[in-house]
Formats: sequence, structure tokens, C-alpha cells
Amino acid sequence: MAQQHLDPTDPTAGVVTGDALAGYLRAQATEFLRALRLHRETGVAASAEESVDAARALRRSARRISGSLHTFRPLLEAGWSEEMRPELAWLSGTWGLEHSYEARLERLLAALHRLSGSTAFPAQAVDPAGPPGARGMAAPERGNLTVGAAKAGALLERQLTLARTRAHSTALQALGSSRFHAVADKVAVLASEVPLTPAASSTDLRPQAGAAEERLTDAIAALPLVTAGHPYNAEALIHGLSPDPSPHPQDGPWHQVRLLLRLHRYAREVLYGPGAPVDVRLLAAGRSLNRHRDASEAAAAAAQAARTPRIAPATAYALGVLHADQRHEVEAARFAFQQSWQKQAVSAP
Repeated sequence: MAQQHLDPTDPTAGVVTGDALAGYLRAQATEFLRALRLHRETGVAASAEESVDAARALRRSARRISGSLHTFRPLLEAGWSEEMRPELAWLSGTWGLEHSYEARLERLLAALHRLSGSTAFPAQAVDPAGPPGARGMAAPERGNLTVGAAKAGALLERQLTLARTRAHSTALQALGSSRFHAVADKVAVLASEVPLTPAASSTDLRPQAGAAEERLTDAIAALPLVTAGHPYNAEALIHGLSPDPSPHPQDGPWHQVRLLLRLHRYAREVLYGPGAPVDVRLLAAGRSLNRHRDASEAAAAAAQAARTPRIAPATAYALGVLHADQRHEVEAARFAFQQSWQKQAVSAP
């Protein structure tokens, strides 16, 4: 399905007013409260899966409320909106850290075992959409890697398990904090009363939604898609294992596109409601950008572990290979995004 572009100048497209935004925000606030109630009711008796599902649902609704407040802020009371957005972002980020660390550890251990030739973990699937030549390792190197793989895995497990435990404690503390209760109270009010401006009920939402799409397309146009179309980007490895712990300089624009894509998706949900048409292009782009984010953060974790003082050379070598592997995954995700986005753009009418 080709991407459906919003055209604020099309008089036949139908006007969508602030009433649709109010209905969407009320629905998301209700989902937030339902997820929070589920989390509290299950408590310590909940299975790991139930706890993860409740936390995911809570974060999902918080992100949608926050994103809609950003995109459609001219239609909402400014003071209330500006106060709510950072609180919802804090909540979503705090509750997402524990899961992020767990997923990162699983990703790194699976990659480490795949690279070292171990059968202790199932091999990680190779994305056929990835750039050729970016996967695999010469057989003579496997012996050297295997020597340090076990210690590298143990080091990563210690570091990321500690980070996950701290994130879990932080999330629990946040859940009982006055700050969280204040946010939950405001969301409860939002479920029944949305603070729209007086003109919102007669204001068309399409210009704001169209602006969100334009910000996305402009950000994508600024990406180095030509570089992403090559099978190997040597520049992407330059900064990885340097002493500088700052984020990788190439990743920022891609993370920003991921955020803007999410805002565009939420704006479409507001406009079209529960029956929003499925946009295959956005789904494929979102999957590639999620993969990019995961690989980027995993590579950073491997690099951080490699900076641990007094580790054995074989351990450092294994972590260096693991870091390079995840940076290759970053490039593969960019390549997949480039292929998907440009192919769909060509087929769009």
C-alpha cells in the first residue's frame, strides 16, 4: 500500500476537528488507567509476561498522549500541555529501561555465541535485506574469539544485569512517588475532560498532522541514504572503541527520524481513528529503525564493557568483535530502511 499523504488543501478530504483529538486522548488515558490498574492488581503475583505486558501498555499509552500533545499543541491549553509532556516522557522512559537492558543482554549474548561458533544459544537470524558482505567471520578467527567469548559474556551479564536491577528499583520507586501519582491523577482527569482551546472544536487537525509528516520527510531527506546504500560504511567503526563514551556521531539523525516517524503514526491515528488504514511503508520503516536503535545501543554496551580496566586481552578482543558485529547490524538496518523507503516512494502514485 502506498503511503497516504495528508493534503490540508484538499476540500474533499473531510475536516477532522479537535473533537477527534479529544476522543483519542480520552481513549489513550483510559488505556493508561487500565494498564496501571492491571499492574497494581497483579502485583507480585503476576507472571513475568503479565508484568511486561502491563508495563508495555502503560508506556504505549503514555507515548501516544505525549506525542499528540506535541503535534496538536496549538489546540490544547498551553500551560497544561507543556506541564504534562515532560512528565509522560519521564514515566515512559523510566518504565522502559528495565526491559531495554534485558533485551540488550539477550541480543549481545546471542550474537557473541553466534560469532564464537558456540551452540549454547540459538543462532541469530540474518536479515536477507541487510547489505551483502556485512555478516560472518573468517574461520581462523573463531578460535581466538572463543577464548575470550565466555569471559566477555560473563562481563556483559554482570554489567547489564546490574543496570537492569537498578532500573527495576528505579521503576518501583517511581511507581510509589508523589510525582507519579500526580501524573496518574492528571491522566485520570484527561479520561473524562480534555483541556482544548475554545477554537479547537472548529479547527481542522490536518495542518498540524501534515506538518508532522513534513518534519519526518525532511529529516529522512537529510539522512545519508547514499552511504546507507553501500554494503559497508567503514566510518561507522571509527569512534566505537575510542575512550570517548559519547554516543556514536552517526546515530543521532536516525534516532530523530525514528521519533518523528512515531509522531507521524500517532497523528494518523488521531485523524483516522480505530479504522486507520495500514501503511506498509511506515511499518517497514519502523521495524528497520527499531532494529537500528537496538543494534546501536548494543554496540555501545559492548564498547563500554571493553573499556573495563584490567580485562584480559582475549576478553577485550571478543568485545571488540562483538562491537563491530553490532555496528554491522546498524548498517544493515540503515540499508533495509533505505531500500524499503525508496522502493515504496517510487511505487507511490
